Amino acid sequence: MTQKLNRTNYDAPAAPIRLVHLGLGAFHRAHQVWYTQKADPNWGYASFTGRSGRVSDQLEPQDGLYTLVTRSGDGDSPEVITSLVEAQPSYNLERFRELLGDENVSVVTLTVTEAGYHLAEDGSLLHDDDVKFDISELQKDTPEKLETAAGRIIYGLKARMAAGYGGLAVMSCDNVADNGPLTRNSVIGLAKEIDSELASWIESNVTFPSTSIDRITPATTDELIEDVKRETGFEDASPVVTEPFASWVIEGEFPAGRPEWEKAGVVFVDDIEQFERRKLWLLNGSHSLMAYYAQLKGHATVDEAINDPDVRARVEALWDEAANHLTADGLDIPGYRDDLIERFENPRIRHNLAQIAIDGGTKQRMRAVPIMKSELADGRPGNGAALSIAAWIEYILRADEIQDTRADDLEAARKSDDPVKALIAALDEELAANEDAVERIRGFHDEVKAL
Repeated sequence: MTQKLNRTNYDAPAAPIRLVHLGLGAFHRAHQVWYTQKADPNWGYASFTGRSGRVSDQLEPQDGLYTLVTRSGDGDSPEVITSLVEAQPSYNLERFRELLGDENVSVVTLTVTEAGYHLAEDGSLLHDDDVKFDISELQKDTPEKLETAAGRIIYGLKARMAAGYGGLAVMSCDNVADNGPLTRNSVIGLAKEIDSELASWIESNVTFPSTSIDRITPATTDELIEDVKRETGFEDASPVVTEPFASWVIEGEFPAGRPEWEKAGVVFVDDIEQFERRKLWLLNGSHSLMAYYAQLKGHATVDEAINDPDVRARVEALWDEAANHLTADGLDIPGYRDDLIERFENPRIRHNLAQIAIDGGTKQRMRAVPIMKSELADGRPGNGAALSIAAWIEYILRADEIQDTRADDLEAARKSDDPVKALIAALDEELAANEDAVERIRGFHDEVKAL
């Protein structure tokens, strides 16, 4: 006989809420909440969905409890996670405001994807429709709705300033380079449009730590829900599956305190830049290469792709290029590469290449493009990165519908007279102005379009 998973049936008193999160999804629950529970279960999370309220609807009847299934070649290890105390929909602005106005709340974390920061390439605030809407709404004492993460944070920080409490840390856990400065630009850029006094208070009191995060977290399936019910005896509407590997590197200060995450294996560093690049270029870079090149070859998952000798050779070539520019102490590039191969080969983590392929117009800007440009600057051709860009181009050209936040721009580029060059320019204008680089990518494109 099974039971509903909740705090009545499962003995897990709710911890005090001291952390707030925007972007409630599987990765957040497999990473930040899991690390927090390992470090100190007395720090509770209140987490808000991005736009849809689906996950909060599933977790609210469970009092925030869910099962995290760590899946390795040796089997499954299910664990009930208790540190998520509240699962809230994005539209509950007043609860968000109340929490940030609480002296006990010390850290806000975010997983809203790069598009969620609404910034132009130069780091300035985009005045798109969502930003314009929030500027208008934040002029009111009580906004009816806010569209951006920065808008919600500003609404909450205004309450904190009014209450006379000190600042806190706002920390992006999104998979983008320089995510601390990115978050700072988004929040302060929008605050300056609303209230100069509030913007000054944020600049003086709020910190924006940078992070490098890593843990593969595939989508939840009906099969996983049934596995959890059978293995644990609890009915869980929203379990999460993940791999054994996890990594979290942080640079920055926490003015209101934080959990002792280092007890759970989090690494604190003075300079995070090359740790970010290691993850973006090696893990994410190879993911993108496989997402396009291996799909063109007919593969569906990461483990299928990495076991194709041709795909593996392409991945290794990309890694060789990236490693030329990853030289900081403590990176252990050979060990990191070995770990990646082991993770990719895990047959029980079904990481779909089609899922990874979404939003390549943004992802490849941070993955293949900087590797190729770094190689070109050192007088090398950057063939591994060029192949990855070429495979993305062919993937876009074949797509019935482009699944990308930049779909309009990419649609226009692929309809141009020279779609290869136009799509390179959509990634990086400087790279597109380098005729030798364009011709090199074009040559690889001729190769991959024959697949």
